[in-house]
Amino acid sequence: MKSRLKFIFTFIVFSVILVSCFNKWIMTDKEIKFHYHNRLAKPLYHIAQTDSVKLHYVTFGADTAQPVLFIHGAPGAWDGYLNMLDDSLLQHSFHLISVDRPGYGKSQEFGTSNLPKKKAYSLEQQAKSIILALKSNHSNKKAIIIGRSYGAPVAAKIAALFPDKIEKIILLSPAIDPDTEKFWWFSKFGKVFLVRWFLPERMNTATDEKYAHIKELQLLKNDWKKINSEVTVMVGGQDWIVDTTNFSFAKKMLTGKNAKFIFIPESGHLISNSRPDLVKKELFSQQSTVNSQ
Repeated sequence: MKSRLKFIFTFIVFSVILVSCFNKWIMTDKEIKFHYHNRLAKPLYHIAQTDSVKLHYVTFGADTAQPVLFIHGAPGAWDGYLNMLDDSLLQHSFHLISVDRPGYGKSQEFGTSNLPKKKAYSLEQQAKSIILALKSNHSNKKAIIIGRSYGAPVAAKIAALFPDKIEKIILLSPAIDPDTEKFWWFSKFGKVFLVRWFLPERMNTATDEKYAHIKELQLLKNDWKKINSEVTVMVGGQDWIVDTTNFSFAKKMLTGKNAKFIFIPESGHLISNSRPDLVKKELFSQQSTVNSQ
């Protein structure tokens, strides 16, 4: 009896620690509202709907400017790119669109309240849902996609499925190599009901997605050759979340493509936070190319 109680207590403590660790990366609606309280540029909220998914996303800037689509990693939400979305120069130069990936934030299954929630969405399901966010743009210009971590393979899938809509993809700290997928010592605990009960929904989605990720990345191998857009890959040398061997994998998959590879020795996983200047440089270099045509 004592050992069982000790086991349950350990699980509860472990769950609370996990929640406290990851909560710092998750903004509540109240925190977002406070963040934009005194700002002139505020997010416009949108919902796009398929037969199965309700996609939530926000926009900044004129919808007649070239669209830049931001795709977060796991766990995450649209506000993971807050520093770039709040950049006034970007707001005046582009139509900024940032999504909650299906299963995260306010992007959830539609019309299935009485059914079990989907454990993980495939890359194809995510791509076909997220592309709907571009309908809010009226520039008739091809989009630039920025995908970080688990958002990078989603960006690649979109570029492969919708080549006529995508000008360029920028992959930040991409988790794309199925042979070097990292599993942490605590990953297995995320599948235990008692732990899941304490964790935010997006953490459980991230766990389910992680265990489906290797298979999805193996399927994606067939799609890299279909990408016709320009590609920029950025990897940080201090990234302890995604193995830096993904940099070599990207070079292999993009052989013969119009691709650029940037290795940043001093950067960690969140390149859009630590080196937004490099990301912005890639955005404006693309805009210069488009304008000169």
